[in-house]
Amino acid sequence: MITALYLAHLNPVTKAHIEIISDLKKEADIVKVMPVVFKYDDREVNSKSFPFNFESRKKMLESVFGDSVQITDDYAFFAPFKKYLPPLVRRRSWKLRKQILNGVEGDYFSYTGDKTEGYMLKIYRLNPKIGERKLLSASSVKEKLYDEALGGKSSWKDDVPESIVKIIEDEWETVEKFAKMEDQTTRIAGMKFPKEGYSK
Repeated sequence: MITALYLAHLNPVTKAHIEIISDLKKEADIVKVMPVVFKYDDREVNSKSFPFNFESRKKMLESVFGDSVQITDDYAFFAPFKKYLPPLVRRRSWKLRKQILNGVEGDYFSYTGDKTEGYMLKIYRLNPKIGERKLLSASSVKEKLYDEALGGKSSWKDDVPESIVKIIEDEWETVEKFAKMEDQTTRIAGMKFPKEGYSK
């Protein structure tokens, strides 16, 4: 039994993500997809970089894959987020590894399209398989969403599956809300964290 682990922002889920997950399904018996989650007490922290909450991203994935992949919130950081840094040294970062492997039995590997991330996954003994980085990024799709929410025209619908277009349209208030905001995100050690809850 081989499990493929896919840790990603998936915010929103794009055609590139769908292609990666579809390929993983051919290589593994079980695909465990983990959209990253940031939690402050009992609530999820969202920002301009992370507009769609876990349930919305789960719905996006299910609209394409149904129950043929496992979708969990095991890739979750709990405030204060600074306690995960520096990685390797902090006990919390090893606790996160344990969460990621929750329920995984037998052989497993993790997928990334980023060489630096692959190095970190290797240090954490998550058996990384490094693929080619896709040209389409969720960041570029987010920018297109925000452009349209602010009155411009964009081609974001070309970048996501039709079933996900409908979910985003149903949650357009979320796009409009964050389009007008400053990005409350900080980048540390190559990782993005919401500013809210970083130091608590």
